[in-house]
Amino acid sequence: MTGLNATRPIARPVTGRRRWLSLLFTRSILPRIVAILFAILFIVPFYWMLISALKSPREGTRIPPTLIPETWVWQNFPDAVSFIPFLQFAINSAVITLGITVGSVLSNTLIAYGFSRIDWPGRDKVFYLCLATIFLPYPVILVALFDIFGKLPSFGIQDSTSWVNTFLPLIVPAFFGNPFYIFLMRQFMLGIPRELSDAARVDGASEFQTFWKVILPLTKPAVTVVAIFAAVAAWNEFLLPLLYLHEQSKYPLAVGLAFFTGEHDVSYNLLMAAATLVVLPVVAVFLLAQRFFIEGVTVGGVKG
Repeated sequence: MTGLNATRPIARPVTGRRRWLSLLFTRSILPRIVAILFAILFIVPFYWMLISALKSPREGTRIPPTLIPETWVWQNFPDAVSFIPFLQFAINSAVITLGITVGSVLSNTLIAYGFSRIDWPGRDKVFYLCLATIFLPYPVILVALFDIFGKLPSFGIQDSTSWVNTFLPLIVPAFFGNPFYIFLMRQFMLGIPRELSDAARVDGASEFQTFWKVILPLTKPAVTVVAIFAAVAAWNEFLLPLLYLHEQSKYPLAVGLAFFTGEHDVSYNLLMAAATLVVLPVVAVFLLAQRFFIEGVTVGGVKG
């Protein structure tokens, strides 16, 4: 016994420095520091846009720039709305965003229901094929889509003979599904017990009634995530409206602001004020729906 005790290592007391390092790397201090640094990195552009929107024209061009406006010029926001056709651009963006959001929610929930709750031959293979289209670069099919939309009749919608120069090429494709949204909805629906669907069918519900009255109410978090993603993407979209829309009166905000800066002498304080107004709806939507957003992303990502 004496020999065994002699070879046993003696425990060293934990010093204050070692305890602090252990706390730093094994607890939540370091992740929080990293999260704060990344938050600052993302907040800085928004902060700079906001303070630039509140500066006078002379202060906005000063070098070195001021970090806090000497005079808070709130009049820049009303002036920005009248400086460009802001209201017309905003209405166009709202129409396009609403159409794309509705189409994305309706189509992707139905497609995901077919891939997750209905058994049919080759279902998983078709799903994997659909998922593989995520890796297809969109510019590859852009020319072909433009040619197709240019030959489809618009029947006088927005005074155009074809789909080009209308909102149709921007809104209609949303009603045919998006592979990422389908994947997100399918993963969420796979976590819903199948006994609920079976019980609804036993009670005489049709497949659509089962989807509409049983499954869809349970997928509200995932539906909210899809709606937010689709709305934000549509609100910020620049390339497709630039390609399909040829009249300034039909431009959304993203394209309208860019074109106006290229054709006129720009007051950058007013431009930053207009950009702030463009960003505010996106921030407001996320703040109002962040609980459903986080729940839909986290639950949908681990189910299945």
